[in-house]
Amino acid sequence: MGLIQWLKGQFLCHLVICYGFFVSGLLINLLQICTLPLWPINKQLARRINCKLGYSLTSQSVALLEWWSGTEVTLYTDPENYRLYGKENAIVVLNHNFEIDFLCGWTFCDRFGVLGASKCLAKKELSYLPVIGWMWYFLEMVFIKRKWEEDKRNFVQSLQNLRDYPENFWFLLHCEGTRFTEEKHRVSMEVAEKKSLPKLKHHLLPRTKGFWVAVQNLRGTVAAVYCCTLNFRNNETPTLLGVLNGEKYHPDLYVRRIPLESIPEDEAECSAWLHKLYQEKDKFQEDYSQTGCFPGPKVTPPCRPWALINWLGWTCLLLYPLCLLLVQLVNSGSILSILATVAFCTAVSVGGRWMIGQTEVKRSSSYGVPLNNK
Repeated sequence: MGLIQWLKGQFLCHLVICYGFFVSGLLINLLQICTLPLWPINKQLARRINCKLGYSLTSQSVALLEWWSGTEVTLYTDPENYRLYGKENAIVVLNHNFEIDFLCGWTFCDRFGVLGASKCLAKKELSYLPVIGWMWYFLEMVFIKRKWEEDKRNFVQSLQNLRDYPENFWFLLHCEGTRFTEEKHRVSMEVAEKKSLPKLKHHLLPRTKGFWVAVQNLRGTVAAVYCCTLNFRNNETPTLLGVLNGEKYHPDLYVRRIPLESIPEDEAECSAWLHKLYQEKDKFQEDYSQTGCFPGPKVTPPCRPWALINWLGWTCLLLYPLCLLLVQLVNSGSILSILATVAFCTAVSVGGRWMIGQTEVKRSSSYGVPLNNK
């Protein structure tokens, strides 16, 4: 096991992983572009195809977490609710404290077969980026500029478009709007004091407008809100770079199912309801810090093999021509060709490291921090 762990930390392994992800992503983008003529003819078929293509890319990240690093999410939830997961549309409210919380959320989606159809809020700029951004565009993600007056109309229209979606989907929502940092928490609690709201220890104040709009526009389409609270045992501080190095983490996810009809329709009442929910989430996090576990029974959903099969399939498919090319380059002795190959590998490595850097807590957006506090 020592040798295997050592190999997982080597640059060559990381290069192969990044190469497979980027090249397969570009090929998937190309296939998604090819579905454009199908949209006006059979929109639902085009959506189903894009779900499969989206799964083929995002599941590679799930395979990296589950099979490469060996990280497995333990689920705390009511057994009665457990039977409904994956069989209904839902709004999934996640906390945003860790660098890999999005990966744990994707793993939760994959275990219940909704990863390809899962939706989330994303910055508008991401829609222009190849691989992830283009894939999300075809998956009908909700893109925003974080300027509410400009975003509201697009947000509502994007949610309305999901009302006839042909697959069961989960809409993943970080109500805090940005990742937790000490600076943002300090600013957020100053706002809580001004508004006479109870202070939170482990969360930022939730931004209620987006949640209310999502609930209102998805009524009749979404059956429930899944309130998810994530933490890691032994005070682990997981990173995406650690996952790439094969480090194993121990996440616990507490999920409560709340029927959508129990959430108030009035905006002010819905806002108060969401603040109360986050006070409850904060208490669960505080109890976890003291006991090391969440309340209720725990279960580990069965691991689906498709993410691993897809990942290995893409790796084998893309490594074969790469190996042939490298052999030809060595045999040719062309300095220019070898330099071009080195430049390509360097670009892939830099691109992969850049994407990893975007998940780091220290690189989180300044959203939620006043200009004079930057």
